[in-house]
Amino acid sequence: MLAPIKPIKRARVGLYTIGLKAYWNQFSGLKERLIEYGKFIETKMSQYGDVYNYGLVDSEAEARRAGEWFNERNVDIVFCHSGTYSTSSAILPVHQICKAPTVILNLQPTERMNYEQTTTGEWLAHCGACPTPEIANAFNRSGIKFRVVNGLLGLDYTPAISLTNEKTDDRKEAITAWNQIHEWIQAASVPRTLRHSRFGFLGNTYSGMLDMYSDFTMIQAQTGVHIENLEMCDLDRLVKEVTATEVQSKLEEVYQFFDISGDSPSDPIAKKPTSEQLDWSCKVAVAQEKLVREYDLDALSYYYHGTPNSEYEKLQSGFIVGHSLLTAKGIPCSGEGDLKTAIAMKICDILGTGGSFSEIVVIDYIDETILLGHDGPFHLAISDGKPILRGMGLYHGKQGTGVSVEAKVKTGPVTTLNVTQTGDGKLKCIISEGLSTNGPIMQIGNTQTPVKFKEHPDVYMERWFNEAPTHHCAMSHGHNASLFTKVGELLSCKTVTL
Repeated sequence: MLAPIKPIKRARVGLYTIGLKAYWNQFSGLKERLIEYGKFIETKMSQYGDVYNYGLVDSEAEARRAGEWFNERNVDIVFCHSGTYSTSSAILPVHQICKAPTVILNLQPTERMNYEQTTTGEWLAHCGACPTPEIANAFNRSGIKFRVVNGLLGLDYTPAISLTNEKTDDRKEAITAWNQIHEWIQAASVPRTLRHSRFGFLGNTYSGMLDMYSDFTMIQAQTGVHIENLEMCDLDRLVKEVTATEVQSKLEEVYQFFDISGDSPSDPIAKKPTSEQLDWSCKVAVAQEKLVREYDLDALSYYYHGTPNSEYEKLQSGFIVGHSLLTAKGIPCSGEGDLKTAIAMKICDILGTGGSFSEIVVIDYIDETILLGHDGPFHLAISDGKPILRGMGLYHGKQGTGVSVEAKVKTGPVTTLNVTQTGDGKLKCIISEGLSTNGPIMQIGNTQTPVKFKEHPDVYMERWFNEAPTHHCAMSHGHNASLFTKVGELLSCKTVTL
């Protein structure tokens, strides 16, 4: 796979464990035991993000100090580990001071108490569920949004102090809980990365596609993304500087990641790419990567119609190959000036799930699938085999000719993420899980993936269209609805799963 141009920012994770200060002198070893549980959680979380463990919070004064401490570390999310009972007044100040999203961890260390031998101190080490409703009530009445993860702690050993079995790492309740924790930390990396991102907007939006017009101020207000307006002359300048050696190197890269087609057996406008078309696409691709580096871009949305037979029409005819390569390198590129779908693609890429530019191609009522795809760009990381490059004698609905990508997403679970905009200007996420099948596709130079959703295509489309989507979406590999929903929540976007 191609090396990413820029690394993804890991989430900064706040963690603390709660307890009642009065217990420490009453029950020997309880405090140290809870701290040990917190250390276990810290170590395991550190696989997914940068963890800042404050330790034990057992009074309102300590809670205030913890809130300030988390603010100083600029955390993206805070996990409150409910270790044992604590009054909610000793917890609330953490989150009144630190406004990061909150998740309560109700993780019981044992699958079952040793009822015959348990002491009060032993019980208190396992009663994390006891204060959780009190905390939830206090948060709710204070206007603090929160979520709860319930389950088992998942230790791979039993502490010496314990009177019962605490090795629960193979229990479904531990596995499910840690999958949820992993998703929350993954999701928290998205707002952090977007807040530090620069999206290029090259050219303009395809004229008349009203669903795709975007308010740049609202985009930045809701995601933190900076949008850099770029001109075709910025790219044209870089194209003129490309050397023959650079073109040859890019051509070798193209041959490594693409198959070159012959003439389409069905479509007269889809031909074997000429050497001139390939050379031009590679020359433009070199310039595209230089543009990304010069302007420090994390994603790009583009479209330019161009006067017939003009230099800029020729320039845009070479876009698709280079933009597919950039998408594979962690710089998602969305066509037709669809900035909102660039955000959807970037979310998918941050989470390591791909993210290909797609729209409805056609319905197959025999297989009951919906073919989703476009003329590019395509995310090479989720391709079913090598994508094919076809020469296009005509870009349908657009001017010019050039090279396009024909490919399909690998078979198996997929999830589409549509980022649209509502009448009040707010972003909205629409999520759908389905299965990519091995059904046939057309040989016309477009990406196409047959997707079977859980409902008949007509039923699914009615539900989808009623949500007023943008007509493009990002296709990701895997069933990611739970993960994408958490991202939407952390971005304060209305989120719908179909």
